[in-house]
Amino acid sequence: MEKKVVAVLFGGQSSEHEVSCMSATNIIECINHDKYDLFLIGIKKSGQWVYVNSVEEIRNDTWRESKIGVVISPDATKKCAYLFLEDGMVKEQKLDVIFPVLHGLYGEDGTVQGLFELAQIPYVGCGVLASAVSMDKLYTKIIVDTLGIRQANYVGVHREELEQMEEAVAKIEAVLPYPVFVKPSCAGSSKGVNKAENRIELEAALIEAAKHDSKILVEETIVGREIECAVLAEETVKVSGVGEILAAAEFYDYDAKYNNAESKTDVNPDLGDGIESEIRQDAARIFRAVDGKGLARVDFFLDKDGVVFNEINTLPGFTAISMYPMLWEEKGISKKELVQRLIDTAFMRKDD
Repeated sequence: MEKKVVAVLFGGQSSEHEVSCMSATNIIECINHDKYDLFLIGIKKSGQWVYVNSVEEIRNDTWRESKIGVVISPDATKKCAYLFLEDGMVKEQKLDVIFPVLHGLYGEDGTVQGLFELAQIPYVGCGVLASAVSMDKLYTKIIVDTLGIRQANYVGVHREELEQMEEAVAKIEAVLPYPVFVKPSCAGSSKGVNKAENRIELEAALIEAAKHDSKILVEETIVGREIECAVLAEETVKVSGVGEILAAAEFYDYDAKYNNAESKTDVNPDLGDGIESEIRQDAARIFRAVDGKGLARVDFFLDKDGVVFNEINTLPGFTAISMYPMLWEEKGISKKELVQRLIDTAFMRKDD
């Protein structure tokens, strides 16, 4: 039987470019090469798309040297990519399914998913709507408000409001006590996130967040344990057990997550009676509310008063230290089986 072609996209223009490359190597190694041919597309930080010959080029970080440009055609009758060879020739490559291993902006926010929809090529993960609203922390919170699930109190601020900084700060202080967390609404992996203990720090944090996005989310500080839960949507929505982040830093920012070896994860934490069940149920409800497909990781806090929703990631990391595959491994699903099941979900989505 002829093998299907899986296109794997990685890299991208977001602040999580390097994490995407790490995730891609793990996923590519888990794809069944007896069943699928691979077609690797690397996206440079500049936004240039290039053909990548092998996973080794990703691992040794030479893939950016590729001189072969590539695009996925939006033409639904083609279902292909075009390679622009160095001799000026153009080669057509049929694609059966796409695995976008892209975190953050222009990968996890619905933009590239729109291209896949136009091309009518099955793809892994959430669709345009779920990707867009889940990437936007402010709009996610607005949706979760309708579910009655507890989350941190918050204030939304637009970049242009910072031109009148005193008014913007007063708006926040009228609702939230210090300390507060300041986050770009659409940046991923904790980039541009800061804790502010006072007005001076708040102003600096707002300015920093505005470098990453035009919308800013300011939240009350929740002092509690950081808990994550994995979702896998096949014929039904399946939810893993829960894992706990034991951050080496004061909060689980980008450096604590990827650069600090002291940060640990526990995939079998002791949470107390009924807590895991509540988290799992809330994760499924939130996933359905945003119209999730395929996969997601849903993050919570556990404080003295109970469970607090934090955020949902529609294309969670797949690195060696990422919680999403670890949680499913704890349930007896190997990384290879998980990747196969995720590819299978792409064809289920196409049949919806």
